[in-house]
Amino acid sequence: MEKYVFIIGATSDIGMAIAEKYAREGYDLLLGARKSERLLPAQSDLQIRFGIRCNLLELDLSQTTTLAAVWNSLENKPGITICVAGFMQDNDEVLRDTSATLQTIESNFTGPVTLLNAIALDYMKNGTGVIAGFSSVAGLRGRQSNFIYGSAKAGFIAYLSGLRNKLFHHQVHVLTVLPGFVYTKMTAHLSLPALLTATPAQVANAVFTGIRKKKNVVYVKWFWKWIMCIIRMIPEFMFKKKKL
Repeated sequence: MEKYVFIIGATSDIGMAIAEKYAREGYDLLLGARKSERLLPAQSDLQIRFGIRCNLLELDLSQTTTLAAVWNSLENKPGITICVAGFMQDNDEVLRDTSATLQTIESNFTGPVTLLNAIALDYMKNGTGVIAGFSSVAGLRGRQSNFIYGSAKAGFIAYLSGLRNKLFHHQVHVLTVLPGFVYTKMTAHLSLPALLTATPAQVANAVFTGIRKKKNVVYVKWFWKWIMCIIRMIPEFMFKKKKL
C-alpha cells in the first residue's frame, strides 16, 4: 500500500499528533480541514522536518452533498483514511440550542459517514485500504452529562462496526478508535482525572499501532474497556438515578 495518509479533522490536537506520527514514519500526508489555511504552518513544518509531501484539502463536513465530489476529485487518493473530526459542547447548552444540536450530529456522525461512504466505495473497488474512525466511550452508554454528543458517537460506532463487516470481504480494514479522555483544546474546560486521560501523542501511537496490527477496536488507555463494561452492566432502573 502506498504510504499516503488522509487525516480528516487535521486542525485538532489529535489530528496534528497523528500527522506528526505518520510523517515521522515516512508517510506522505493529505490534511483535510474546514479552514485549511490554518494548516499552512504545520504543512511547512512537517515537510521540512520529515522530508515528506504534505497536501491540504478544504473540507467542510457540514456540506454533505459535496463531500463525495471532493473525494472523487482527487487524482492521487490516499490508501489510509483517519477520521478524527468531532465537535463537543456543554450538553445543556446543546439541549437548548437547535443549531448546536445539528452541528453536533453533523460533525460527529452525518458528515463523517457521508465522506467515508465515498471513500469506502473506492477502497472496495480497489480491494485495498484502511479506514480508522474516531468515536468515543461516550457512545457506549447514554449519560446525562453528554447524551447528545454520545448518541452521535454511538451511531458512529455502529456505522464503523457495520462498515468493518462489509469491507472485510473486500480486503479493506476498518478500525474503531475509542480514546477516552484526552488533553485537547476541546476538553480544556473540563477537570479531567490524570490517570484516565491520554495525551494526543499517546493517541497517535495507539492509532498507528492499531492500523499496523489490523486491530478492530482500540481503547487508547486499556482500562477504559473495563470501565465501560462495568457502566454498561448497571441495570437501567439503577443507572437512571445516577449522575454521570
